[in-house]
Amino acid sequence: MKQVVQNYKSGELALLDVPAPGCKPGGVLVRSAFSLISTGTELMKVSEAGMSMLGKARSRPDQVAKVVQSVATNGVPATYRKVMGKLDSYTPLGYSLCGVVEQVGAGIDDVKVGDLVACAGNEHALHAELNWVPKNLYVPVPDGVAPRHAAFGTVGSIALQGVRQGESRLGEVALVIGLGLIGQLVTQLLNASGVRVVGVDPDPARCELAERLGAAACGDPGSAGVESAVAELTGGMGVDQVYLAAGGSSNQPVELAARLCRDRGRVIDIGKCRLDLPWNAYYEKELDVRFSRSYGPGRYDPEYELQGRDYPVGYVRWTERRNLACFLDLIARGGVDVEPLVSHVAGFEDAVETYRRLEEGELKAVAVLFRYAPAEDAPAAEAPEVTVPQVRRRPGRSAPVRRSGPVRLAFVGAGNYASSMLLPHLTGRDGVELATVVTTTALSAANARRKFGFGKATTDLDAVLGDPAVDAVFVVTRHSSHAELTRRALLAGKAVFVEKPLALTEEELASVLAAVEESGNDRVQVGFNRRFAPLLRKARELFGARTGPASLRYLVNAGRLEHGSWYLRQDTEGSRFAGEGGHFVDTASWLLDADPVSVYAAAPAGNEDLQIVLGYPDGSTATISYVTSGPSSFPKETLDLVADGKVLRLDDFTRAAVYDGRRRQSVGSRLPKARDKGQNAELAAFVKAVRTGGPMPVPLESLAATTTATLAVRTALASGVPVTLAGAR
Repeated sequence: MKQVVQNYKSGELALLDVPAPGCKPGGVLVRSAFSLISTGTELMKVSEAGMSMLGKARSRPDQVAKVVQSVATNGVPATYRKVMGKLDSYTPLGYSLCGVVEQVGAGIDDVKVGDLVACAGNEHALHAELNWVPKNLYVPVPDGVAPRHAAFGTVGSIALQGVRQGESRLGEVALVIGLGLIGQLVTQLLNASGVRVVGVDPDPARCELAERLGAAACGDPGSAGVESAVAELTGGMGVDQVYLAAGGSSNQPVELAARLCRDRGRVIDIGKCRLDLPWNAYYEKELDVRFSRSYGPGRYDPEYELQGRDYPVGYVRWTERRNLACFLDLIARGGVDVEPLVSHVAGFEDAVETYRRLEEGELKAVAVLFRYAPAEDAPAAEAPEVTVPQVRRRPGRSAPVRRSGPVRLAFVGAGNYASSMLLPHLTGRDGVELATVVTTTALSAANARRKFGFGKATTDLDAVLGDPAVDAVFVVTRHSSHAELTRRALLAGKAVFVEKPLALTEEELASVLAAVEESGNDRVQVGFNRRFAPLLRKARELFGARTGPASLRYLVNAGRLEHGSWYLRQDTEGSRFAGEGGHFVDTASWLLDADPVSVYAAAPAGNEDLQIVLGYPDGSTATISYVTSGPSSFPKETLDLVADGKVLRLDDFTRAAVYDGRRRQSVGSRLPKARDKGQNAELAAFVKAVRTGGPMPVPLESLAATTTATLAVRTALASGVPVTLAGAR
């Protein structure tokens, strides 16, 4: 299928061929009929993409702050790869469309195939021929509403939420600054609510359009006519509300708002304009400044948008979805007329040229629509006491046999970690062929194919697992899917590299091991990369063999997660430690050359910090302090191993040392440098094992023991006593 994309690094716009999305549970697959270009938001993104790197940095200081933090945590090289990987990727455009339901996912009963729906979301209502849309981001289109008009649903909801934030009342007077698409819709919604409107915009054509659609008066922001109209309509008191629907870097809108607003009036920011509030003016009038967050309650809440969990109407009257339905109802009843706003309708095949004309000012427009080929002319969619489990292999079954030629790899998932930490080490590696990439979203597959040279990109996992030419499958998806995807790949006879964790529950781990027993295929590696880090391996070599028990201390300064991170979805993705802790358990077990036999855990009240003590067969102990409340300026990982009168010290994979009596042997430079946490060496070992048919880099028994110990932390926390790992070696 075709989709409009942009490369944020180069500014390139393209109509790209990408795999069609599959229809997942909890949503519907929609074939686009019309999609709306937001001439404000989208053109701002297009314009930013054309800036220099310095210009991009100045326009997004929030992202610059994240980069600085990443440098402190991960080092310059890793941060550079991550940032450039994001910049040099195709990103989607669009967030408001109308289309026809082509397929209905499990759990959906409010629409059927063939129904017309309006869709929202900058990840789900894209300028693309097909989109998968979750339940709370689509609504059925009322009878009598034309598809081209229903495509305004998302932008209309943004305007509607802004008006709701203004709490307008019958008979009040409002000032709307900025008469682009949002401003025109706000004007109509206020007029329909019995509020008289004065509009402000430097474009005379837009002022004239707003007056035709119900504004009492409109004019240039610097004209005396605007102030006169406000004085006449309000008896000199000033307007009750001001809606900032303008963009740009000028501070004129907020200054004008203060001048024309009445005492204790309301100022609502809907657009993205400069907000250097003149303190005296806002203080003296005690103005109430409010922000309108996109289309309404539910926005940016993954449980609402992706999992379909609605808010009770008794507590949240107007949600994202209800606003969308309300706006379409207003169109159906004639309360809002969007047809006069349509400046241009372009065929979807002309999308790139249309953006060019808009950006260069050749096409003057309030609203532009893309028209898509009807379904009959469109191409068909592509098919979419804890017991340590014992590893048993069915006798007589052989492991996958390598054929001649390069090792052919398939990636399931191509997100941030895969793109920044794994694929750069595999691209161009001798004896490796990146055969296929599989993702649930079409554009991420197309991005990975373009950047890393995959032979094919698809959303069809079954086709990959059934491809006899694929030697190994990389599972680099979200945590909740790891065990099931690994199980399926093992049963399909593939070697498997699965990012941590291998499993989130004992039942998931048992299902993976059952697949090993059933198939005889034990060719699996979990992405516990730290044991492969060159610095740590060198330090272990210098430390030498141990004769007595050891004491190991591992401090992990994990830091806080950003609000909205999927790592916080413990109901579906497990706890942070269940997802990440295997790294540290595996590193400790590798250094101590054994698997743990007991686990104790404690958590200070009021935070997510964990203290974990692992016991080993020879009496050694490993204490893992997993803290989320530490300062970001402190290194993420520090480790001390003490035994036989010697100490091994590791400082965040930038330097290490071994102390033996009076001697100190350093490993690495005294100056901080790139943190090599072992991904490259780990991948080399995995590829070699697949190519030669030799043993996997880490025995499956060890992977199972590490996973069991990691999961046992939850049991230990609940019981408050050490947990014995029965059956541990």
